[in-house]
Amino acid sequence: MERFSYQNGQKQAFFQQMSLDDQNIFLQELKRDYRQIILSYFTNLGVKIEIEQFTDKVFFSNIPVPQVIQIHMELIDEFAKQLRLEGRSEEILLDYRLTLIEILAHLCEMYRRYPSKYSAI
Repeated sequence: MERFSYQNGQKQAFFQQMSLDDQNIFLQELKRDYRQIILSYFTNLGVKIEIEQFTDKVFFSNIPVPQVIQIHMELIDEFAKQLRLEGRSEEILLDYRLTLIEILAHLCEMYRRYPSKYSAI
């Protein structure tokens, strides 16, 4: 169950207005959600819905895009460490750049569609 709720598709509080503890908890939720997207990206047809939910969460809570990139990089680093421990090649992780590209494309589309409504954010 997620600690941060949405009302009518909008985050009740912007990320920057959260306490540091709440920001950390929220970022951990985003990381968990993004991890699930990565794990199911090439195997689950329903991942598109997960991507839309993730980008909604990022957009409506006003998370900076560099924070999304940082989440991606942290997860890829964790996966790379695990692959090295198993003696396997990390090369497959290059394919997961597509995940980040798709997330960023969804966010760009949201910013394009909602410029006036959220331009004061």
